[in-house]
Amino acid sequence: MQEKVVAILEEIKQSSAENAAQLEQYRLRFISKKSVITELFGELKHVANDKKREVGQQLNELKNEAQQKFKKLIAQLDDQQTANESIGIDVSLPDGGQELGGVHPLNYIRFKIIEIFERIGFNVSDGPEIEDDWHNFSALNFPENHPAREMQDTFFIERDPDILLRTHTSNVQVRLTENQKPPIRSIMPGRAFRNEAISARAHCVFHQVEGLYIDKNVSFVNLKQTLYHFAKEMFGKHTEVRFRPSYFPFTEPSAEIDISCQICHGDGCQLSKFTGWVEIAGSGMVDPNVLENCGIDPDEYTGFAFGMGIERISQLKFRVNDLRLYTENDVRFLKQFRTLH
Repeated sequence: MQEKVVAILEEIKQSSAENAAQLEQYRLRFISKKSVITELFGELKHVANDKKREVGQQLNELKNEAQQKFKKLIAQLDDQQTANESIGIDVSLPDGGQELGGVHPLNYIRFKIIEIFERIGFNVSDGPEIEDDWHNFSALNFPENHPAREMQDTFFIERDPDILLRTHTSNVQVRLTENQKPPIRSIMPGRAFRNEAISARAHCVFHQVEGLYIDKNVSFVNLKQTLYHFAKEMFGKHTEVRFRPSYFPFTEPSAEIDISCQICHGDGCQLSKFTGWVEIAGSGMVDPNVLENCGIDPDEYTGFAFGMGIERISQLKFRVNDLRLYTENDVRFLKQFRTLH
């Protein structure tokens, strides 16, 4: 019995109450008619007669200690309530909560692009941002004197001129085809880097999504239908699409893809350079030299590749006319996209 009294006394001394609920818990445990102290008084009848007087005094002292501590806790809560009221705080009101953020517009477009291509059988692949010359240039059929190899376009690592920051996500295509046998159908989203002056229309860090499909009997018709599907899914079924002949070292034939401008709807504006059309991607059939470089027989397999800038797609989707807004972390700009999901 005496050991129980000592333990409960120590528990009372350590007790605290920061709010009304905790104060009520204290009252129920130590003050109420069903408290642990009341239970001890009920056990007093089992104590030996020569010990009852001593134990009874201890229980009375324990009861008084519990009541004194209860009054002290009440006073402390009253003081806290008075202090809160003096500074204009109503503790009975619910808190305002934390304001939730939203999806960044570039992440939203990236997820949307992945979703569209995954529905038609494309996987998602990733690769290193720090790359070597072979995977970034040579394997992709870039001649040694190609302008893209010049310092004004590429960030090279000074201590090793063969190492650089990738200028496109096409390096993932090379690594994928080196380690996987056809059929291959994948997209490669990620960051790319080019040594360009930062302006409203260009940035040294940007985001791309490239795609690759290699199999037997893949044709330019497959490429066109794939990108037609993407444009309609991303921008709406009334979007018009056109292909223009172009040149890329790693595809032959090559084409750039334009869509009807989402701002002027084909009537002509500054974004479309008053033509009514806006470029969204480059594409073409994979050059046989690239297939050979990656260990794939070009007589047995063919394929197509395409690449698009996430910033450009976002610009058309949300009518953002300055690329710098995406990286400046201006809360006023980002709050406009809180409803994206």
